[in-house]
Amino acid sequence: MIDTWWTVLRAVLEQFNSILGFDRELSDVNSAQMALRAALTYTLALLLVRIGSKRFLSQATAFDVIIAIMLGSILSRAINGTAPFLPTILASAALVGLHWLFAALAVNTSFFGPLVKGERRLLIEDGKVLEDQMRAANLSENDLKQALHAQSLRDPSRVKRAYLERDGSISVIPLEREPRILDVAAEEGMHTIRIKIE
Repeated sequence: MIDTWWTVLRAVLEQFNSILGFDRELSDVNSAQMALRAALTYTLALLLVRIGSKRFLSQATAFDVIIAIMLGSILSRAINGTAPFLPTILASAALVGLHWLFAALAVNTSFFGPLVKGERRLLIEDGKVLEDQMRAANLSENDLKQALHAQSLRDPSRVKRAYLERDGSISVIPLEREPRILDVAAEEGMHTIRIKIE
């Protein structure tokens, strides 16, 4: 029974190798085989990324960018045949597993997260730009102005706090404005209208 299964499995693997051209020299691989390799690699990469981290698909920290670059580099070898297909996929899975482990350690320990992902940095506090923090973050005044403009703010004095986040973005918490109250008198004999401007 086991011999029968082994024979069937070997025949399937041989057919798989033949279809994808794994049994040929790289120069002998045709366009259809290369396209099939690309499709298979794409499908497996998509599966790995879905298992690995949702941050691959959003604003990512350096921690996430590195794994994305490495995965792209390794998986391209599976497509062009410069490395064996199965070991390349297994190496990619090992990288995703390591990334997942590091992410779990970062969430569950106080020291590991800042070590691999960095820390957010306070840039403005109660309207005052913290110059030492700006220098430590290698940010110019223009960088900060651009981030404020993106959130419809022009003046740092109108900002309660601004942070350089771990993904490189700048988040801004504006100061709460005191509402202005205007009393507008209408025509004689009419009531006064009070308008609150936020």
